[in-house]
Amino acid sequence: MKEVLFNNWSFMRIVRLLAGMAIIIQAIANKDAVFGVAGFLFTIMALFNTGCCGTGGCYTPVKKTTKTTEEISYEEVVK
Repeated sequence: MKEVLFNNWSFMRIVRLLAGMAIIIQAIANKDAVFGVAGFLFTIMALFNTGCCGTGGCYTPVKKTTKTTEEISYEEVVK
């Protein structure tokens, strides 16, 4: 758990944390509970490095093929 909280901080993770904290502050100032829940979600997403799909949920692996491309020969047709 400590590893998730303290490692792999990227620029977008910091932006999500700052946005979540700003939303929470605005929710407290405006006494808006729904806005506070949104800020809480942004903050939790940043702290635990998750997103809509989870950690790496939207990752699609690159297919590695061992096939080599064959040279195609073309024949010109003249009328």
